[in-house]
Amino acid sequence: MGVVGFEGRYDYTANGNVVNLAARLCDHASDGQILISSRALSEVEEYVQAIPVEELQLKGISSPVVSYNVVGLSEGDESAG
Repeated sequence: MGVVGFEGRYDYTANGNVVNLAARLCDHASDGQILISSRALSEVEEYVQAIPVEELQLKGISSPVVSYNVVGLSEGDESAG
């Protein structure tokens, strides 16, 4: 997170590798598909069902990225609906 802009016009924005990774996963996803990284899955795995997809070589990221396709909410998730 940081401030970007120039004198007289500043904005607060997210930037860096995480934002780039999220954008590249979105670019690679099909319509209606949600792709997330291993790290993101570790934060939400108790709430979602996800299946691994092949490692992706994403533009601007040097190493292949292990990613997961979110296919639904976990059974028993009381926050849904």
